[in-house]
Amino acid sequence: MNTAYNPGSLAVQDHEGVRELADHVGRSITPGIRPVAAAFLEAQPMLVIGAADREGRVRASLLTGPPGFVRATGPHTVSVAAALPEGTPDTAPVGTIALDPRTRRRMRLNGLARPSARGFTIEAEQVFSNCPKYLQRRELYGSEAARPESGAARHGEALTPDQVRLVRAADTFFVATTAPDGVDASHRGGNPGFVGVDTPREIHWRDYPGNAMFLTLGNLEEDGRAGLLFLDWETGTTLQLSGHAHTEYGPEGRVVRFRIDRTAETPAGSPLRWSAPEYSPANPPTP
Repeated sequence: MNTAYNPGSLAVQDHEGVRELADHVGRSITPGIRPVAAAFLEAQPMLVIGAADREGRVRASLLTGPPGFVRATGPHTVSVAAALPEGTPDTAPVGTIALDPRTRRRMRLNGLARPSARGFTIEAEQVFSNCPKYLQRRELYGSEAARPESGAARHGEALTPDQVRLVRAADTFFVATTAPDGVDASHRGGNPGFVGVDTPREIHWRDYPGNAMFLTLGNLEEDGRAGLLFLDWETGTTLQLSGHAHTEYGPEGRVVRFRIDRTAETPAGSPLRWSAPEYSPANPPTP
């Protein structure tokens, strides 16, 4: 049995008949940060972090800074020059993903976060890269100073009409999930329309074929809590959704259905400004 996987992931792998492939791919998951991974992290202006807050809600949050704000300080330790997302306990399991749209590369690092003089540190437990499948290419063309209080988050319990349009137009979002063995943050991508809005409190997306690890779906088997993060890449608006998700298996593939408990929209939540996308050739056509 590959110890990289929890029982939920193993169950999904067995259901989909990919246990042997998953065991092979799982060998890439290590507790150490190799030099190439350290260099990639240090070049990134953004990091997505998933964590459960003190009330138990799982959230995916965006952290940004000049390249070097995330850096490896040892073979198992990362230092981040930013505060942990509001409401996160001082010592908390976290999942992170560093995604570079410029090169269509991504790397995930999961572990235990603690505050530090610089911001916080993560003691790495799982470090691995993913293939560029479903990643849209974008160029970084500017950065604006984050807005003050006028850009404070607007909270709700359901999507507004403008938020529905943002979700339906999305070609990328991030998903954080949790299980007894830790937290994971991952990426989902596709052509606009790959995320469907059923009601202001219910959305869904097809789970496209990936690396056979099924870390996200495995966590959902163990604990249905999840947090989503949508970005408006051109304006910097961020939309965070917290709620619960489950996977449906049918003849046309897997569909994940997510029920929203809380929303948080932050105008100019990111100071980064990105170009229009060059869509991944791996993206399936949308209905």
